[in-house]
Amino acid sequence: MALDRIFATRATRMKASEIRELLKLLDQPGILSFAGGIPDPALFPAQAFSKAFETALDSAHAGQALQYSVSEGYMPLRRWIVGHMARVGIACSVENVLITSGSQQALDYLGKLFLSPGDTALVGWPTYLGALAAFNAYEPRYDRLAINGNRAAGDYAEAAESAGGRVKFAYLSPDFANPTGETVDRRGREGVLDLGEALDCAVIEDAAYQALRYDGEAVPPILALEIARKGTIEDCRTIYCGSFSKTLSPGLRVGWAVAAKPVIAQMVLLKQAADLHSATINQMAVAEVAGHCFDAHVTGLRETYRARRDAMLRALERNMPEGVTWTRPEGGMFVWVTLPPGVDAGALLQRSLDTVRVAFVPGQAFFADGSGANTLRLSFSCADEAAIDEGMRRLGQLLRER
Repeated sequence: MALDRIFATRATRMKASEIRELLKLLDQPGILSFAGGIPDPALFPAQAFSKAFETALDSAHAGQALQYSVSEGYMPLRRWIVGHMARVGIACSVENVLITSGSQQALDYLGKLFLSPGDTALVGWPTYLGALAAFNAYEPRYDRLAINGNRAAGDYAEAAESAGGRVKFAYLSPDFANPTGETVDRRGREGVLDLGEALDCAVIEDAAYQALRYDGEAVPPILALEIARKGTIEDCRTIYCGSFSKTLSPGLRVGWAVAAKPVIAQMVLLKQAADLHSATINQMAVAEVAGHCFDAHVTGLRETYRARRDAMLRALERNMPEGVTWTRPEGGMFVWVTLPPGVDAGALLQRSLDTVRVAFVPGQAFFADGSGANTLRLSFSCADEAAIDEGMRRLGQLLRER
């Protein structure tokens, strides 16, 4: 293509998502897939959405539902989010809420807002692949966010300055993270806040899975802990990114950001330049469904996904050979598997697809430095117990034969 010679330099940092590519495997016959970290479509509240869209398109509402709208988002939905945030300890007003096209759009906006080329983003090792994809376009340098570690803030700052920039934010998903399924304890969350203060940087809290806790004690969100310290959200550096994708519907692409008003005001300007506003009719439908059945629906999701998580942990225990370890998540959709040193999960995936017909996500793509070749991610959200048992049996057999 002739035009590829004049693409911006940032284009060289954009890569196809391994997860998006692996989702294509779901349509292949005979594949037992634990790859896509997606909700089970059988659990969508389809009837509730059917009624909500019917209401949105009736004569009293269609003019609003099909029209341009404000960039900040549909007011009834923003009010619902304010109430939802209050239940998890985050006191805010509608002026602190921006509706986005999924929390992925919020991550893109935050990368654009904070990162100049050469600035440093602190991320986990591993971290959410979609966050790396969102930030990459803004040409950052990555450094490893050591939670509950002993690395001093000055070490981060010195490394960033030597690379020609400064630390702009720490990004983490503290509850049942994608890809590891792990949760950051309260001490770790407080430590991230301390680090943010010492470096004078933002803290981006990706809370996509927060509602999907199956056991253990809930830990307050990072933003809630910071509000408790400072008294008001307006003095906080934490930006909370939420989503309805894992609870109600990913296809409607409705998420939100909650932050101090000056941050939201800047994000609104970015949204006006990007897409003007998220689809009004989708926001109206989500507001209607969330207002009527969010808690009851999420309770049902927890029961189903808890049983599938338990089935996967039992199947791993029965079938994995010595030297293979895995996380034991308290919620979410993922189990993170570490293979013996020297086993390449990418090569293992190809063998698996060719022989035992089991799909998973190799872990290397989740590491900003390209390490982690002997790791992989399993998702249990879309598989019943029989499929989980059979899939782990096949995968364990393959690992024994390597």
